[in-house]
Amino acid sequence: MAYVGLQSQIRRNNWYSIWLLICFPLVLSALSWALLFLWRYHRSNEFDPFSITQVHIDFLTIFPLILLGVGLWFIVAFFFHRQLIMRATDSKPLERMANKRVYNLVENLCLAEGMPRMPRIYVIDDASLNAFASGIHSGSYAISLSRGILEKLDDAELEAVIAHELTHIKNRDTRLLIVSIIFVGIFAFLSEIMFKTIRYKREGGKGEGLWFAGAIGLSTLAYVVSLLIQLAISRKREFMADAGAAEMTRKPEALANALRKISADPRIEAVGRKDVAQLFIENPQERSNWFERLFSTHPPIGERIAYLEQL
Repeated sequence: MAYVGLQSQIRRNNWYSIWLLICFPLVLSALSWALLFLWRYHRSNEFDPFSITQVHIDFLTIFPLILLGVGLWFIVAFFFHRQLIMRATDSKPLERMANKRVYNLVENLCLAEGMPRMPRIYVIDDASLNAFASGIHSGSYAISLSRGILEKLDDAELEAVIAHELTHIKNRDTRLLIVSIIFVGIFAFLSEIMFKTIRYKREGGKGEGLWFAGAIGLSTLAYVVSLLIQLAISRKREFMADAGAAEMTRKPEALANALRKISADPRIEAVGRKDVAQLFIENPQERSNWFERLFSTHPPIGERIAYLEQL
């Protein structure tokens, strides 16, 4: 696989981020209009021009609220995403005095790459082996490493893993993934609200039946949209980060060895959300069936190792 240049990858990720930011309010608005349409039919049990006109009026009334809600959601996510991600992964700040080895490795790589600001370092208290990078801008960039990966990798392997995560930061992969997590999170929340509404409001009747069928359809659509977003984020980003780490350290075999060790035990108990799991160097959740593997955000780790062995 050819390595895509850094600037090309950055431009691609910037474009994907803009695309997600544009699509988010558009899809949310379409879902809102469809729900209003179903609600009007539920109330009148018939289609007529007046009902459609009323749906348009209702939608124009709530549209500013939709934009306000989207804006507030992204403002909160922009300023507090690091805290939210660290809480979702049970990551704790790692002090320099607690592990000078990690700080030395990160600092040396950042200096060699000309990165103006070193990312914050966090540790996940889990004996399994995994790591991830996160952040939208230089002030929020962070790298989290599991206790297992700190204890079980030698210096060259740990340096390669850190270089992999720094490449994600340089490529703007982390910003794209954070935006996608925000997008997927709200649609997952809406799907849950719709399913709970269906569960607790079973009254029967023609209008009720259409309302429930429509709600199921819309919640399913929201779930599918979240899956499509995951597919839109190319799995090639992991190959590119692997190549970037190999170029940064000049030791592709070190990252290959690290991936072998990680593949034996990548599961992090604290990670319960699939959207957050896509941040990690290897998926920290079990993929028990073909459907989950189909929509996996990570390529098979064996392919990544084989790619590194060719460098």
